[in-house]
Amino acid sequence: MKFFRFIPVLAVAVCVPVFSRAEVADGIKAVVADRVITFAEVEDITRPAADALRRQFAGQPETFQQKLNEALNDSLELLVQRALILHSFESDGYHLPDTAVEDQVQTRIRDRFGDRVTLMKTLQQQGMTFEQFRKQVRDQFIESAMRNQNVQREVVVSPFKIQNYYDHHADDFKIDDQVKLRMIVLNKASAADTNTLALAREIQSKLKDGATFAELAAVYSQGSQQHQGGDWGWVERSVLRKELGEVAFTLAPGQVADPIDTADTVYVMLVEEKKPAHAKPLPDVRGDIEKTLRTQQQAQLQKDWMDGLKKKTFIRYF
Repeated sequence: MKFFRFIPVLAVAVCVPVFSRAEVADGIKAVVADRVITFAEVEDITRPAADALRRQFAGQPETFQQKLNEALNDSLELLVQRALILHSFESDGYHLPDTAVEDQVQTRIRDRFGDRVTLMKTLQQQGMTFEQFRKQVRDQFIESAMRNQNVQREVVVSPFKIQNYYDHHADDFKIDDQVKLRMIVLNKASAADTNTLALAREIQSKLKDGATFAELAAVYSQGSQQHQGGDWGWVERSVLRKELGEVAFTLAPGQVADPIDTADTVYVMLVEEKKPAHAKPLPDVRGDIEKTLRTQQQAQLQKDWMDGLKKKTFIRYF
């Protein structure tokens, strides 16, 4: 007899609702080895997604039904995978000690219910026995540990793979021309308001006399960056409204534009620095690339693992 070693011991990664109607005899959707999966089970784990879809596609019955069918199929596949994993665990001679199960049960009670009394009341409301709950916890723990052993722990993202991805996805890391802006935002009282433009010109005059932009922004600006001295940081043209973008990218670093008068607002703009279009350097995106590659590799490992289990296990869909 082999012993399954959970190193490290993980919390359950794939959660399903506490309630279960596996005992329903009719409406069989699949058989995996000696495990029957009923339509009631598929409905149970699809219910949260179904409720969200019902709200999202209210008034669109055809789209709702299409999305619901997709969700039901995804749930069925999840249950098939779970059955395959549990069958593999048992047929390969692994064993989970009762003490390990009990530890997981107590952790679940503490984390989700607070105490055993609350658990029992919840199970009673859901028509579930404590033994069914215990088996569910055991199965989820086995599934999580098996996935960890066969998928997560097998993934290694090398520096070469990161560099190769970066080289072959250069367009994904391009940044357009940028300017580092400070702006004083002055809201007009009305479309015919001329006093705001006059104030903007007065501010511009104070800047020429040596006042700092940050100080004047703190006093006059009505924009959200007022308390940051009007600092907008680095921005691309696409971030700015058309009237501002047309001016910002024509200014030299350190130059203050003439007041920009729009229908509802007057802007006083300072360009502090400029950057030409460039690609983000590898160190800035290394973490994102590693996450992407890890996800891709895990998905492939998951597929290969499931394909292998399906080849050696009896499965029938209904």
